[in-house]
Amino acid sequence: MSRRTLGPLGLMLVLPPLTYYFWLCLRDHDGALVAPSLGELIHNVPAPTPRALALYGAWLASQIVLQLWAPGRVQAGVPLADGSRLPYRLNGWVSFWVSLAAALVAGAAGVIPAGVAFDEFGPLLTTANLIAGALALGLYAQGRRAGSTTRDPIHDYFMGTTLNPRLRGFDLKYFCESRPGLILWVLFDLSLAAAQYERHGTVTTAMLLVNAFQFLYVADYFFHEEAILTTWDIKHEKFGWMLAWGDLVWVPFTYTIQAYYLVDHTHALSPAATAGMVALNMAGYAIFRASNIQKHRFRRDPTRPVWGRPPEYIRTAVGSLLLTSGWWGIARHLNYLGDLAMALAWCLPTGLEHPLPYFYFAYMIVLLVHRERRDHDVCRAKYGADWDAYCRKVRWRIVPGVY
Repeated sequence: MSRRTLGPLGLMLVLPPLTYYFWLCLRDHDGALVAPSLGELIHNVPAPTPRALALYGAWLASQIVLQLWAPGRVQAGVPLADGSRLPYRLNGWVSFWVSLAAALVAGAAGVIPAGVAFDEFGPLLTTANLIAGALALGLYAQGRRAGSTTRDPIHDYFMGTTLNPRLRGFDLKYFCESRPGLILWVLFDLSLAAAQYERHGTVTTAMLLVNAFQFLYVADYFFHEEAILTTWDIKHEKFGWMLAWGDLVWVPFTYTIQAYYLVDHTHALSPAATAGMVALNMAGYAIFRASNIQKHRFRRDPTRPVWGRPPEYIRTAVGSLLLTSGWWGIARHLNYLGDLAMALAWCLPTGLEHPLPYFYFAYMIVLLVHRERRDHDVCRAKYGADWDAYCRKVRWRIVPGVY
Protein backbone atom coordinates (compact mmCIF):
# COMPACT_ATOMS: atom_id res chain seq x y z
CA MET A 1 0.00 0.00 0.00
CA SER A 2 1.13 3.56 -0.70
CA ARG A 3 1.41 6.29 1.92
CA ARG A 4 -1.67 7.84 0.31
CA THR A 5 -3.61 4.74 1.41
CA LEU A 6 -1.85 3.84 4.65
CA GLY A 7 -2.33 7.24 6.28
CA PRO A 8 -6.12 7.32 5.94
CA LEU A 9 -6.41 3.62 6.83
CA GLY A 10 -4.34 4.11 9.96
CA LEU A 11 -6.39 7.09 11.10
CA MET A 12 -9.67 5.25 10.57
CA LEU A 13 -8.36 2.31 12.59
CA VAL A 14 -6.97 4.45 15.43
CA LEU A 15 -9.28 7.41 15.94
CA PRO A 16 -12.62 5.67 16.70
CA PRO A 17 -11.00 3.35 19.30
CA LEU A 18 -9.30 6.41 20.78
CA THR A 19 -12.67 7.99 21.54
CA TYR A 20 -13.75 4.82 23.36
CA TYR A 21 -10.43 4.74 25.20
CA PHE A 22 -10.99 8.28 26.49
CA TRP A 23 -14.48 7.36 27.63
CA LEU A 24 -13.19 4.20 29.35
CA CYS A 25 -10.59 6.23 31.23
CA LEU A 26 -13.21 8.74 32.33
CA ARG A 27 -15.93 6.26 33.24
CA ASP A 28 -13.95 3.49 34.92
CA HIS A 29 -10.63 5.02 35.95
CA ASP A 30 -11.48 8.46 37.31
CA GLY A 31 -9.85 10.10 34.31
CA ALA A 32 -6.50 8.37 34.73
CA LEU A 33 -4.72 7.16 31.61
CA VAL A 34 -4.56 3.37 31.69
CA ALA A 35 -3.30 0.63 29.41
CA PRO A 36 -6.27 -1.69 28.78
CA SER A 37 -5.89 -4.87 26.80
CA LEU A 38 -7.40 -5.00 23.34
CA GLY A 39 -10.01 -7.39 24.68
CA GLU A 40 -10.99 -5.00 27.46
CA LEU A 41 -11.29 -2.12 25.02
CA ILE A 42 -13.43 -4.14 22.62
CA HIS A 43 -15.57 -5.44 25.48
CA ASN A 44 -16.28 -1.85 26.55
CA VAL A 45 -17.62 -0.75 23.16
CA PRO A 46 -21.35 -0.51 23.86
CA ALA A 47 -24.08 -1.29 21.39
CA PRO A 48 -26.50 1.52 20.58
CA THR A 49 -29.43 1.47 22.98
CA PRO A 50 -32.96 2.19 21.75
CA ARG A 51 -32.87 5.46 23.67
CA ALA A 52 -29.54 6.47 22.13
CA LEU A 53 -30.79 5.66 18.64
CA ALA A 54 -34.00 7.61 19.22
CA LEU A 55 -32.21 10.59 20.72
CA TYR A 56 -29.54 10.85 18.05
CA GLY A 57 -31.99 10.23 15.23
CA ALA A 58 -34.31 12.92 16.57
CA TRP A 59 -31.35 15.24 16.99
CA LEU A 60 -30.22 14.89 13.38
CA ALA A 61 -33.77 15.21 12.10
CA SER A 62 -34.35 18.39 14.10
CA GLN A 63 -31.15 19.95 12.79
CA ILE A 64 -32.04 19.09 9.20
CA VAL A 65 -35.46 20.69 9.65
CA LEU A 66 -33.89 23.83 11.11
CA GLN A 67 -31.29 24.01 8.35
CA LEU A 68 -34.04 23.80 5.74
CA TRP A 69 -36.70 26.05 7.23
CA ALA A 70 -35.36 28.26 10.02
CA PRO A 71 -35.29 31.91 8.94
CA GLY A 72 -31.99 33.29 7.70
CA ARG A 73 -30.52 35.20 4.80
CA VAL A 74 -29.02 33.45 1.79
CA GLN A 75 -25.35 34.17 1.18
CA ALA A 76 -23.30 33.23 -1.88
CA GLY A 77 -20.18 31.21 -1.13
CA VAL A 78 -16.71 31.82 -2.50
CA PRO A 79 -16.26 31.40 -6.27
CA LEU A 80 -15.70 27.80 -7.36
CA ALA A 81 -13.28 26.67 -10.06
CA ASP A 82 -15.88 27.32 -12.76
CA GLY A 83 -16.64 30.78 -11.39
CA SER A 84 -20.04 29.87 -9.94
CA ARG A 85 -21.00 30.56 -6.32
CA LEU A 86 -23.23 28.23 -4.34
CA PRO A 87 -26.00 29.68 -2.15
CA TYR A 88 -25.99 29.01 1.62
CA ARG A 89 -28.78 29.75 4.07
CA LEU A 90 -27.25 31.36 7.15
CA ASN A 91 -29.66 30.41 9.91
CA GLY A 92 -27.22 28.86 12.38
CA TRP A 93 -27.72 31.61 14.95
CA VAL A 94 -31.48 30.98 15.02
CA SER A 95 -31.00 27.21 14.95
CA PHE A 96 -28.57 27.37 17.87
CA TRP A 97 -30.99 29.21 20.14
CA VAL A 98 -34.02 27.18 19.06
CA SER A 99 -32.11 23.95 19.75
CA LEU A 100 -30.97 25.22 23.14
CA ALA A 101 -34.46 26.34 24.14
CA ALA A 102 -36.03 23.06 23.01
CA ALA A 103 -33.48 21.01 24.94
CA LEU A 104 -33.95 23.05 28.11
CA VAL A 105 -37.74 22.75 27.90
CA ALA A 106 -37.52 18.99 27.25
CA GLY A 107 -35.19 18.56 30.21
CA ALA A 108 -37.27 20.69 32.56
CA ALA A 109 -40.47 18.88 31.55
CA GLY A 110 -38.89 15.46 32.04
CA VAL A 111 -39.36 14.48 28.41
CA ILE A 112 -35.62 13.87 28.20
CA PRO A 113 -33.62 13.20 31.40
CA ALA A 114 -31.43 16.25 32.03
CA GLY A 115 -28.32 14.14 32.63
CA VAL A 116 -28.87 11.82 29.67
CA ALA A 117 -25.52 12.65 28.05
CA PHE A 118 -23.70 11.09 31.00
CA ASP A 119 -25.96 8.02 31.16
CA GLU A 120 -25.97 7.35 27.40
CA PHE A 121 -22.55 8.69 26.42
CA GLY A 122 -21.19 5.33 25.26
CA PRO A 123 -24.24 4.22 23.26
CA LEU A 124 -24.51 7.70 21.75
CA LEU A 125 -20.84 7.50 20.78
CA THR A 126 -21.40 4.19 19.00
CA THR A 127 -24.50 5.54 17.27
CA ALA A 128 -22.61 8.58 16.01
CA ASN A 129 -19.71 6.41 14.82
CA LEU A 130 -22.07 4.20 12.83
CA ILE A 131 -23.91 7.13 11.27
CA ALA A 132 -20.68 8.90 10.33
CA GLY A 133 -19.37 5.72 8.70
CA ALA A 134 -22.63 5.19 6.82
CA LEU A 135 -22.67 8.81 5.66
CA ALA A 136 -19.12 8.49 4.33
CA LEU A 137 -20.12 5.29 2.52
CA GLY A 138 -23.05 7.08 0.92
CA LEU A 139 -20.78 9.93 -0.14
CA TYR A 140 -18.36 7.46 -1.70
CA ALA A 141 -21.21 5.75 -3.58
CA GLN A 142 -22.38 9.15 -4.81
CA GLY A 143 -18.85 9.86 -6.02
CA ARG A 144 -18.70 6.57 -7.90
CA ARG A 145 -21.97 7.32 -9.65
CA ALA A 146 -20.63 10.74 -10.61
CA GLY A 147 -17.35 9.28 -11.85
CA SER A 148 -15.25 11.36 -9.43
CA THR A 149 -13.46 8.49 -7.68
CA THR A 150 -9.87 7.36 -8.21
CA ARG A 151 -8.25 3.94 -8.14
CA ASP A 152 -7.73 4.25 -4.39
CA PRO A 153 -11.08 3.53 -2.69
CA ILE A 154 -9.67 3.83 0.85
CA HIS A 155 -8.33 7.31 0.17
CA ASP A 156 -11.54 8.30 -1.62
CA TYR A 157 -13.67 7.06 1.27
CA PHE A 158 -11.52 8.92 3.79
CA MET A 159 -10.96 12.22 1.98
CA GLY A 160 -14.14 12.28 -0.08
CA THR A 161 -14.70 12.59 -3.80
CA THR A 162 -16.80 15.74 -4.06
CA LEU A 163 -16.12 19.27 -2.79
CA ASN A 164 -19.74 20.30 -2.25
CA PRO A 165 -22.03 17.25 -2.21
CA ARG A 166 -25.67 18.30 -2.20
CA LEU A 167 -28.98 16.45 -2.10
CA ARG A 168 -31.75 18.49 -3.70
CA GLY A 169 -29.87 21.64 -2.76
CA PHE A 170 -29.12 20.51 0.81
CA ASP A 171 -25.37 20.98 1.34
CA LEU A 172 -24.15 18.00 3.37
CA LYS A 173 -20.70 19.36 4.18
CA TYR A 174 -21.91 22.78 5.28
CA PHE A 175 -24.59 21.16 7.44
CA CYS A 176 -22.26 18.71 9.17
CA GLU A 177 -19.52 21.29 9.57
CA SER A 178 -21.58 23.36 11.96
CA ARG A 179 -24.92 22.00 13.09
CA PRO A 180 -25.06 18.48 14.57
CA GLY A 181 -21.65 18.46 16.26
CA LEU A 182 -21.11 21.99 17.53
CA ILE A 183 -24.57 22.54 18.98
CA LEU A 184 -24.52 19.05 20.48
CA TRP A 185 -21.22 19.93 22.16
CA VAL A 186 -23.00 22.71 24.10
CA LEU A 187 -25.98 20.50 24.91
CA PHE A 188 -23.68 17.73 26.16
CA ASP A 189 -21.93 20.26 28.42
CA LEU A 190 -25.24 21.35 29.91
CA SER A 191 -26.38 17.76 30.34
CA LEU A 192 -23.13 16.84 32.08
CA ALA A 193 -23.59 19.78 34.44
CA ALA A 194 -27.07 18.43 35.19
CA ALA A 195 -25.55 15.00 35.83
CA GLN A 196 -23.15 16.53 38.33
CA TYR A 197 -26.08 18.12 40.14
CA GLU A 198 -28.06 14.87 40.12
CA ARG A 199 -25.14 12.88 41.53
CA HIS A 200 -23.69 15.40 44.00
CA GLY A 201 -26.34 18.03 44.63
CA THR A 202 -24.17 20.85 43.30
CA VAL A 203 -22.83 22.40 40.13
CA THR A 204 -19.28 23.46 40.87
CA THR A 205 -17.57 26.65 39.81
CA ALA A 206 -15.25 24.56 37.63
CA MET A 207 -18.20 23.04 35.76
CA LEU A 208 -19.80 26.46 35.35
CA LEU A 209 -16.58 27.88 33.92
CA VAL A 210 -16.18 25.08 31.37
CA ASN A 211 -19.81 25.44 30.31
CA ALA A 212 -19.60 29.23 30.06
CA PHE A 213 -16.31 29.29 28.16
CA GLN A 214 -17.37 26.72 25.60
CA PHE A 215 -20.86 28.19 25.27
CA LEU A 216 -19.31 31.55 24.40
CA TYR A 217 -17.08 29.96 21.77
CA VAL A 218 -19.90 28.12 20.00
CA ALA A 219 -22.31 31.07 20.25
CA ASP A 220 -19.64 33.30 18.71
CA TYR A 221 -19.17 30.78 15.91
CA PHE A 222 -22.82 30.99 14.91
CA PHE A 223 -23.02 34.76 15.41
CA HIS A 224 -20.28 35.06 12.77
CA GLU A 225 -21.64 32.22 10.63
CA GLU A 226 -20.76 33.96 7.37
CA ALA A 227 -17.08 33.35 8.15
CA ILE A 228 -17.65 29.58 7.81
CA LEU A 229 -17.94 30.04 4.05
CA THR A 230 -14.31 31.14 3.79
CA THR A 231 -12.80 28.37 5.93
CA TRP A 232 -10.36 25.86 4.49
CA ASP A 233 -12.78 22.96 4.96
CA ILE A 234 -15.55 24.61 2.98
CA LYS A 235 -13.31 26.05 0.26
CA HIS A 236 -10.83 23.24 -0.32
CA GLU A 237 -11.59 19.93 1.45
CA LYS A 238 -13.73 17.28 -0.20
CA PHE A 239 -16.36 15.73 2.05
CA GLY A 240 -15.63 12.17 3.14
CA TRP A 241 -15.06 10.19 6.33
CA MET A 242 -12.46 12.61 7.67
CA LEU A 243 -14.79 15.59 7.89
CA ALA A 244 -17.99 13.63 8.50
CA TRP A 245 -16.52 11.67 11.40
CA GLY A 246 -14.77 14.72 12.78
CA ASP A 247 -17.99 16.74 12.73
CA LEU A 248 -20.32 14.07 14.12
CA VAL A 249 -18.02 12.21 16.53
CA TRP A 250 -14.75 13.96 17.31
CA VAL A 251 -16.19 17.37 18.18
CA PRO A 252 -19.06 16.48 20.53
CA PHE A 253 -17.43 13.42 22.13
CA THR A 254 -13.87 14.67 22.73
CA TYR A 255 -14.40 18.40 23.21
CA THR A 256 -16.60 17.53 26.20
CA ILE A 257 -13.88 15.61 28.05
CA GLN A 258 -13.49 18.41 30.60
CA ALA A 259 -17.20 18.53 31.44
CA TYR A 260 -17.44 14.73 31.65
CA TYR A 261 -14.41 14.61 33.94
CA LEU A 262 -15.91 17.24 36.24
CA VAL A 263 -19.15 15.30 36.79
CA ASP A 264 -17.52 13.34 39.61
CA HIS A 265 -14.75 15.82 40.48
CA THR A 266 -16.33 18.45 42.68
CA HIS A 267 -13.21 20.27 43.86
CA ALA A 268 -13.48 23.94 44.77
CA LEU A 269 -11.69 26.77 42.98
CA SER A 270 -10.39 29.78 44.84
CA PRO A 271 -11.64 33.23 43.80
CA ALA A 272 -8.14 34.07 42.56
CA ALA A 273 -7.95 30.92 40.41
CA THR A 274 -11.42 31.56 39.04
CA ALA A 275 -10.56 35.15 38.16
CA GLY A 276 -7.33 34.05 36.48
CA MET A 277 -9.12 31.47 34.33
CA VAL A 278 -11.79 33.97 33.32
CA ALA A 279 -9.11 36.52 32.45
CA LEU A 280 -7.17 33.99 30.36
CA ASN A 281 -10.25 32.89 28.45
CA MET A 282 -11.47 36.41 27.78
CA ALA A 283 -8.00 37.57 26.72
CA GLY A 284 -7.79 34.66 24.31
CA TYR A 285 -11.29 35.37 23.03
CA ALA A 286 -10.48 39.06 22.53
CA ILE A 287 -7.35 38.25 20.51
CA PHE A 288 -9.15 35.56 18.51
CA ARG A 289 -12.21 37.63 17.67
CA ALA A 290 -10.54 41.03 17.20
CA SER A 291 -7.86 39.67 14.88
CA ASN A 292 -10.36 37.77 12.75
CA ILE A 293 -12.66 40.80 12.48
CA GLN A 294 -9.69 42.98 11.55
CA LYS A 295 -8.70 40.72 8.67
CA HIS A 296 -12.32 40.37 7.52
CA ARG A 297 -12.75 44.16 7.42
CA PHE A 298 -9.45 44.60 5.60
CA ARG A 299 -10.53 42.15 2.92
CA ARG A 300 -13.77 44.06 2.41
CA ASP A 301 -12.18 47.52 2.51
CA PRO A 302 -8.36 47.71 2.26
CA THR A 303 -8.47 51.46 2.93
CA ARG A 304 -10.14 51.13 6.33
CA PRO A 305 -7.85 52.30 9.17
CA VAL A 306 -6.19 49.63 11.29
CA TRP A 307 -5.80 50.71 14.91
CA GLY A 308 -6.46 54.30 13.82
CA ARG A 309 -3.81 54.35 11.10
CA PRO A 310 -3.73 53.56 7.38
CA PRO A 311 -3.23 49.80 6.94
CA GLU A 312 0.19 48.50 5.95
CA TYR A 313 0.31 45.64 3.49
CA ILE A 314 2.25 43.93 0.74
CA ARG A 315 0.65 43.85 -2.69
CA THR A 316 1.47 40.54 -4.36
CA ALA A 317 2.10 39.95 -8.03
CA VAL A 318 -1.21 38.07 -8.28
CA GLY A 319 -3.10 41.04 -6.84
CA SER A 320 -3.71 39.82 -3.28
CA LEU A 321 -2.97 42.07 -0.30
CA LEU A 322 -1.07 40.71 2.72
CA LEU A 323 -1.86 42.76 5.83
CA THR A 324 1.26 43.59 7.89
CA SER A 325 -0.12 45.93 10.55
CA GLY A 326 -2.46 45.68 13.50
CA TRP A 327 -2.85 42.20 14.94
CA TRP A 328 -1.46 40.78 11.71
CA GLY A 329 1.77 42.71 12.08
CA ILE A 330 2.47 40.98 15.40
CA ALA A 331 2.24 37.41 14.10
CA ARG A 332 1.01 35.71 10.94
CA HIS A 333 -1.64 33.79 12.87
CA LEU A 334 -2.14 35.64 16.13
CA ASN A 335 -5.74 34.40 16.04
CA TYR A 336 -4.32 30.94 16.75
CA LEU A 337 -2.69 32.28 19.91
CA GLY A 338 -6.14 33.37 21.05
CA ASP A 339 -7.45 29.89 20.27
CA LEU A 340 -4.69 28.31 22.36
CA ALA A 341 -5.29 30.64 25.30
CA MET A 342 -8.97 29.70 25.31
CA ALA A 343 -8.13 26.00 24.99
CA LEU A 344 -5.91 26.17 28.07
CA ALA A 345 -8.57 28.10 29.99
CA TRP A 346 -11.09 25.34 29.26
CA CYS A 347 -8.77 22.73 30.74
CA LEU A 348 -7.47 24.51 33.85
CA PRO A 349 -10.75 24.22 35.84
CA THR A 350 -10.26 20.42 35.91
CA GLY A 351 -7.17 20.75 38.12
CA LEU A 352 -3.85 19.00 37.75
CA GLU A 353 -4.59 15.48 38.99
CA HIS A 354 -4.78 13.82 35.56
CA PRO A 355 -3.52 14.80 32.09
CA LEU A 356 -6.54 13.53 30.12
CA PRO A 357 -8.63 16.71 30.57
CA TYR A 358 -5.75 18.59 28.93
CA PHE A 359 -6.00 16.53 25.77
CA TYR A 360 -7.90 19.30 24.01
CA PHE A 361 -5.11 21.81 24.64
CA ALA A 362 -2.45 19.39 23.37
CA TYR A 363 -4.59 18.53 20.36
CA MET A 364 -5.07 22.20 19.50
CA ILE A 365 -1.33 22.84 19.61
CA VAL A 366 -0.75 20.06 17.08
CA LEU A 367 -3.73 21.06 14.94
CA LEU A 368 -2.94 24.78 14.77
CA VAL A 369 0.78 24.33 14.16
CA HIS A 370 -0.11 21.92 11.33
CA ARG A 371 -2.60 24.41 9.89
CA GLU A 372 -0.07 27.23 10.06
CA ARG A 373 2.55 25.11 8.30
CA ARG A 374 0.02 24.05 5.66
CA ASP A 375 -1.04 27.64 5.05
CA HIS A 376 2.60 28.70 4.84
CA ASP A 377 3.33 26.12 2.15
CA VAL A 378 0.21 27.04 0.16
CA CYS A 379 0.97 30.76 0.33
CA ARG A 380 4.65 30.23 -0.47
CA ALA A 381 3.66 28.36 -3.62
CA LYS A 382 1.06 30.97 -4.54
CA TYR A 383 2.92 34.22 -3.81
CA GLY A 384 6.58 33.23 -4.17
CA ALA A 385 8.98 36.09 -3.42
CA ASP A 386 6.14 38.26 -2.12
CA TRP A 387 5.48 35.69 0.59
CA ASP A 388 9.15 35.66 1.53
CA ALA A 389 9.01 39.44 1.90
CA TYR A 390 5.90 39.11 4.04
CA CYS A 391 7.62 36.57 6.30
CA ARG A 392 10.57 38.93 6.75
CA LYS A 393 8.15 41.71 7.67
CA VAL A 394 6.04 39.56 10.02
CA ARG A 395 8.60 37.24 11.59
CA TRP A 396 6.57 35.32 14.15
CA ARG A 397 4.14 32.60 13.12
CA ILE A 398 1.81 32.22 16.14
CA VAL A 399 3.47 33.16 19.45
CA PRO A 400 5.48 36.41 19.30
CA GLY A 401 9.02 35.90 20.54
CA VAL A 402 8.63 32.12 20.68
CA TYR A 403 7.31 30.66 17.41
